[in-house]
Amino acid sequence: MHQLSHADVQQAAARIAGLVRPVAVSPGGPGGAWLALEHMQHTGSFKARGAVNFLRAHREAGALPEAGVTIASGGNAGLACAWAARREGVRATVFLPVNAPAVKVDRLRGYGADVRLAGTEYAQALAACEEFAAASGALASHAYDHPLVAAGAGTLLEEVRRQVPGLDTVVVSVGGGGLFAGVAAAARAHGVRTVAVEPENCRALHAALAAGEPVDVPVESVAADSLGARRASAAALAAARDEGVVSVLVPDAEIVRARRALWEEHRIAVEHAASTALAALGTGAYRPAPDERVCVVLCGANTDPTTLAGPDA
Repeated sequence: MHQLSHADVQQAAARIAGLVRPVAVSPGGPGGAWLALEHMQHTGSFKARGAVNFLRAHREAGALPEAGVTIASGGNAGLACAWAARREGVRATVFLPVNAPAVKVDRLRGYGADVRLAGTEYAQALAACEEFAAASGALASHAYDHPLVAAGAGTLLEEVRRQVPGLDTVVVSVGGGGLFAGVAAAARAHGVRTVAVEPENCRALHAALAAGEPVDVPVESVAADSLGARRASAAALAAARDEGVVSVLVPDAEIVRARRALWEEHRIAVEHAASTALAALGTGAYRPAPDERVCVVLCGANTDPTTLAGPDA
């Protein structure tokens, strides 16, 4: 797969303009870092950007089938796909494991999605999704491993740069690597460093760098509901090899601490995936220079707010 380009991100920005919420940027991070409040995006995460770009691009190409779009995802990608499909007036069929939380199923149905339950884990839901796409002709989307999805995610970097002149560094959480690949493509074009942050026990990108190719990794982290990809995308690995990229790991305890600090100090409620990026500064996994202009992307807010004040499960 070719490395995602700045042109891909620029095309995505033109395609989704006016259809997603521009990211708000606020001071308040450690050491004067800025916070990109992308958790306020439609459906509660950055995934809305990629979903809109994916569907609009296919509509432009006349490749949006009568059967609509399908995806296997019980998380933010599924929500974004269902929301974007409703916007575009097409059907969305979302596959989830049978043990998916009822709240997610209900929310997906609230967006008008046809929810299908299959298997007891994501891989089985994905297989059912692929089978459905082949049989029905529905357009198969992916949670992160598609250039249109990644390019859509990268559009937030352009918006951040307009609000933080002289931006030196952007810090993002990494699961499968869609957000990272898109942001890194835009950042590279502007000489901005990208810091890729993963939980210690959800290190798909870190492991891919060590192995020289995407490899399967075990997944066990408080942030695994969003960052628990077993394998990083080829696009993410290609981006991570760039000299302007730093890859770091943070422990779960610091992810929990960063999430709670955002709530206690700023009344910002985010999911653990979002606080993973912030934890890189709090732990010193990444240490900015004294005059470095840093922005941390708070990527999502689909979380149980009752876990913000008390001990996390």
